[in-house]
Amino acid sequence: MNLKLSSKMQLLVLFTLAASLVCISQSIITTGIVYLMSDFSVSSTQAQWSYSAFLLVVGVMIPLSAFISRRFTAKAIFFFSLIIFLVGSIICYFSTSLIVLIIGRILQAIGNGIIMPYVQILLLRTVPEEKWQTYMGLYGLVIAIAPVIGSFLGGFVITLYGWRNLFSFFTISTIILLFLGAIFVKDNEPTEDYPLDWLSVILSIIGCAGIMLGFTNVADYGLTHYRVILPIIIGIITLILFVKRQSKLEHPLINLSILKNKYFLVGTAFISILFAGLNACSAIIPIFIQGIAYHSAIFSASVLLPGGLLIIVFNIIGPLLVNRIGIRKVLIMGCIISMIGFGTMMLYTQESSFEFMTITQSVRFIGVGLALMPATTWTLSMVSDKVEDGTAVNNTLRQIFAAIGSSMVVVVVAILAGGSIGHNSASVTGFNQTALILLILHIVMLILTILFIDDKEKIEHSNVD
Repeated sequence: MNLKLSSKMQLLVLFTLAASLVCISQSIITTGIVYLMSDFSVSSTQAQWSYSAFLLVVGVMIPLSAFISRRFTAKAIFFFSLIIFLVGSIICYFSTSLIVLIIGRILQAIGNGIIMPYVQILLLRTVPEEKWQTYMGLYGLVIAIAPVIGSFLGGFVITLYGWRNLFSFFTISTIILLFLGAIFVKDNEPTEDYPLDWLSVILSIIGCAGIMLGFTNVADYGLTHYRVILPIIIGIITLILFVKRQSKLEHPLINLSILKNKYFLVGTAFISILFAGLNACSAIIPIFIQGIAYHSAIFSASVLLPGGLLIIVFNIIGPLLVNRIGIRKVLIMGCIISMIGFGTMMLYTQESSFEFMTITQSVRFIGVGLALMPATTWTLSMVSDKVEDGTAVNNTLRQIFAAIGSSMVVVVVAILAGGSIGHNSASVTGFNQTALILLILHIVMLILTILFIDDKEKIEHSNVD
């Protein structure tokens, strides 16, 4: 980039602030799922769409990040993404039904899906590769603070003032950021004339939405209903067509050939499972605490706050440990600690104490904090000469898995509970069994780490030999 250092810093600071804001919006609604069920008279799986639809749209938007970063200036990206996020926040505030709320959440997600990957691309373009672990750790720190503080304050806001006031906060904050951007964002760098294949965009939307819709309908209609089978079949066929089309295009929407690098593929699989588990817990922990154990949203937010603060700390510790003991040992530690957290979740009951749930969730968050940024940085370093494509593919797949994880986990709990989640022992059993499934997924992550992940220098040396 040809910008002066001060201009680069202004860009990074403002985009990081914007990323923090939109990051808060992603999961903060989970503390209000039970209230949405009551206000709109919908089931838990239907209310969950206010969160799952957000994740899905972000997943659909991220493939566009390589195109957007090449085709538009930072100034255009900043203002467009925040304006559409602002419109979505206003719609959410005035929503009169779950459908209207979801429409607003979709617009918020579009803004999120543009900003989040662009900040990462901007950082990796600017910082030398040997400093990626350190700077990605700092970036992870800022991004980690936002949802932690947001979820905690969100519990208080929802309990005391109602869930709509969450969106008044987003509206005011976005207006302030737009004002700051008008003053400080001066980027007018030349852009590439990079084409956009609209058919690929349409195929990716239909494919992802079809699979998500089908899996989400399982709890309401059963595995054999046409509303489950038909969307999944359409989604799978469409995604196959999407993948084949990318291989034939000179300028693909998303460069899937980058997955031929086995280390990038393994790293992306690791991160995708990690995000699926993280977002699954973001969905089911509030539902367990509020809908099954019958505690308040404040209680739920308070249980998660210490762990959220710990993930901030370990977002810094993780990259520092990588520099000292290597990537493999750090990720093994992260997996084992996370597995302990999921194992203790299998012991939850309606009478579980605040202290027990807080400590066990904190353990789980430590595991995530250790693994998150080191795994992301290592994966992208495997394709450091194609950072835009690597970021697009990695972020897309992890976001889609996050969306599927957050929606499917609620469905799985409901199915294991006998069809619906409520204040009963069957729902507790369903929750415990779902925790076992998440534990098994983290065992898979551990195996991938042991077999394939190692320091880049050792991999390059072994390849030369």
